[in-house]
Parts: sequence; structure tokens; C-alpha cells
Amino acid sequence: MRSDQVRIALVQMSCTSEPETNLDAACSRIMDAAEKGARIVCLQELFTSLYFCQEESYEPFSLAEPVPGPSTGVLQKLAAELEVVIVASLFEQRARGLYHNTAAVIDADGSYLGKYRKMHIPDDPGFYEKFYFTPGDLGYRVFKTRYATIGVLICWDQWYPEAARLTALKGAEILLYPTAIGWATGESSAEVRRSQLDAWQTIQRSHAIANGVYVAAANRVGVEGDLQFWGSSFVCDPFGQMMTVGDSTDEALLLADCDLSGIGFYRSHWPFLRDRRIESYGEIVQRYLD
Repeated sequence: MRSDQVRIALVQMSCTSEPETNLDAACSRIMDAAEKGARIVCLQELFTSLYFCQEESYEPFSLAEPVPGPSTGVLQKLAAELEVVIVASLFEQRARGLYHNTAAVIDADGSYLGKYRKMHIPDDPGFYEKFYFTPGDLGYRVFKTRYATIGVLICWDQWYPEAARLTALKGAEILLYPTAIGWATGESSAEVRRSQLDAWQTIQRSHAIANGVYVAAANRVGVEGDLQFWGSSFVCDPFGQMMTVGDSTDEALLLADCDLSGIGFYRSHWPFLRDRRIESYGEIVQRYLD
């Protein structure tokens, strides 16, 4: 029978312009995580490359690959060898000229469980993702892995309570967010930097509380172009309490022991799901209520 105790790991790393180098580095960190007892390992958003969405250029399209494809093939072999679940965020080429920001989920026997395509696509200075990625069309998904039922969302998705709610309602026990977020290098205000980071953590902790699930965000670090990625990867419990937090500048392997049996405790003491007035929410599907 599946144990309710599962150790998860977040890989927080800097990247280079060489995909093979980044993939090798990620594999090394996955092996380290497995050696430390991790059963589920989450990599950061678009971990095989630099974050190319800072500008609109056609060259980065050459980085895209099928999912499943070459990178997932490498990770499937590693997952089977180590008996770990791997969540890997990749630049997916769905067809010629059609691309997605996609997370692949690989089970502990090396089997490919499926993928989630990022639903919310930003278009902001330094984050011109709409130029590259078609919005996801697979909906919000959960994956029943050997160790836990997980939901995967990606970066900009983490600001949307609707995405977290729907994924939790489908049975997710842990919400995993591969992420690439940081400050503009020209932002000199320590208060602005602090408040942005605090908002990012707060919104995700609120998803944990509102849904009674564990939340884990794996972010990158390092300076790339005009962005300084702020790291600070973290895992919080269903009450939103921080279990582990990464540094804002250094690479890290973060580990957290999640007691899935505790989800029932949290939800019975704070019964938000019980008290939802679902018949009153019909207007939520409108863009704005004029």
C-alpha cells in the first residue's frame, strides 16, 4: 500500500545556454535528491535553457522538442533507475510552428504519465511568453503517481486561485509549480523587491490554505540578461506554513517531508471545501461583471 509519508525535492539551479549541460546538471541533482530520500522531484520552469522569453526572437524556437521526446527519454530512464517521480518543464514543439510551455510527469517506474500545458501565458516586459507559447488546451490535470496524487501548474498559473482550486478539486494532494520569476536587474529598491517576493509567496500559500493541500514552487536563480531570478523556492503545508525555503541567490536542493494523511485533518478543522456555495459561483466564468 502507498505510504502517506512522502519526501519531495525541489531543484533550484542556474542555467547555461547549452541544453545538454543543463539536462546533465538536472540529472545530477535528481540523483542527489534520490540519495537523500526524495520520492518526488520537481525541476524549475524551462530548465534545459536560459529563459529566452525576455525578448521576441525566432532563434529560441530551435530549442523546442516533442513531449515526450529526447529529454523525457533521458529522465524516464533515470526515474526508473532511482524509483523517483520527476516533474520536468520543457519547451514543447507540438507541431511545426505550434509550441507550448509544458510540464511532463514521469512515474517512479519510468513510465510517462502525461503532460500539463501552461494555461496562463504572460506578456509583460521581460516575460514575452505569448510570442512563444500557445495557451494550454489540456485543462487542469492531476497525476496519480506511485507516491502521491500531484497537480502540476506552471509559473504564471500560480497567481490564479481558480487554477489551484480546480486542480485540488480533481484530487491533487500536492500542487507543484515549476517557475522562472525574478526582479529586473535595474530595480534598485529593496522595498519593491521585498514586496514582490512576498506577494509571490503569499498568493501560493493562500492556495495551500484554501484547498488544504501542500504547495511547492521550484524557481531558478542567477542573472540572465535583464532579469535576476530570485530563487526562494519553497514548500508549504496545508495551513500555509513554510516547511523549507531556498536562498535568493544560491543553487539549492530543497527537501520536505509531506504527511498526506494530514490533509484530512486540515480540511476537517478548516472545512472550506465543505462550505463552498457552488450554486452561487456561476458568474465566475465572465471576464468582468460590468
